[in-house]
Amino acid sequence: MSSRSKSSKISWPTKDVMEQIYDQNLWGGKELDFYSGIGSHDPMVVNIYVKTVTDFLKSHDHKMTICDIGCGDFNIGQHIFKYSKKYFAIDIVEELIERNKMKFKTKNLEFLCLDIANDVLPKADVIIIRQVLQHLSNNEIQKILNRLKTCKYIILTEHLPVGDFIPNTNKIASQGIRLKQQSGVDILSAPFNFQVKKEDVLNEIVLKNGPGKIKTSLFTL
Repeated sequence: MSSRSKSSKISWPTKDVMEQIYDQNLWGGKELDFYSGIGSHDPMVVNIYVKTVTDFLKSHDHKMTICDIGCGDFNIGQHIFKYSKKYFAIDIVEELIERNKMKFKTKNLEFLCLDIANDVLPKADVIIIRQVLQHLSNNEIQKILNRLKTCKYIILTEHLPVGDFIPNTNKIASQGIRLKQQSGVDILSAPFNFQVKKEDVLNEIVLKNGPGKIKTSLFTL
C-alpha cells in the first residue's frame, strides 16, 4: 500500500484506512498478526458482551442467520457463531479475512471481504455491528443503514460519552472516533432518524481505564 501524508485532509478510501490501521498496529497488538483493539480484547467488555448476545440468541427456539459487519480479528465472533444457523463474518481488509478463513474453520461460518457501505450484504435475521460505525463518516453510516432495513434485529455497539452529548458529529473514516468532540453515533437521531419498532439496551459499561462508555442496544425492526 502506498504511503500517504498523515497531515493530508483528503479523505482516504475506507479500505485504505482500515488496511493501514492493521498494517501499522494503530489499535495496538504489535506482537500479533492482527489486532482489533482493546475493545475486542478487554475481558471486562468482552465477557459481558458475549453473555448478553448469546443469551438473546439462545432465547429463541430456533437458530437464526447472523451477519457480523466488521468482524475484525474475530476474537469476539468466535464465541457467538455456534449459536447461529449460519454466520457471515464480514470485513473490508482482505488479508484479515484470509487469515480468519485459515484460523476459524467450521461448517456454518463464512468469511467475506466486502465494503459494507457499497457492496450487497448477505441476507440475515440478525445484524451485528460492534464499534464499527463510530469510525466512519455520516455518509457511509447512512449507506449502511439503508442496507439493514430488511433484517429482524440489529445488535449495535458504540463507544459513547458519559452523560449528555451531541450525536452524530460528522468525521472522515479514520482510526479515531467522535469521543474527542463529545459526540457519538446514535442511529435514532438526526441525520439518520433510523426507524425501529423497539430499542432494548443489552448492556452499558462505563470504562474504568478510559473515557466514555460502551453501549450495546438491540433494535427490533
